[in-house]
Amino acid sequence: MKIKVLGPGCANCVNLEKATREAVADLGIDAEIEKVTAYAAIAGYGIMRTPGLVVDEQVVLSGRVPTAATVRQLLEPLIADSTQ
Repeated sequence: MKIKVLGPGCANCVNLEKATREAVADLGIDAEIEKVTAYAAIAGYGIMRTPGLVVDEQVVLSGRVPTAATVRQLLEPLIADSTQ
């Protein structure tokens, strides 16, 4: 699973990355987490408000900072889909 945290490096972006890393650890999954800070790359995903979260090239969240529990809830169905 490839996860991208989109944002310019602001506090919200850092918090989203932290919540994402915590969720991945809690789920015990093998995931590559990448920070994307280039505005052109962020805009390429259609993200108008950062931070954004992209999982396997699918935008799953933008414009807010969820808790680690919420990130887990976003990832769980995607994990199930990838194992089928």
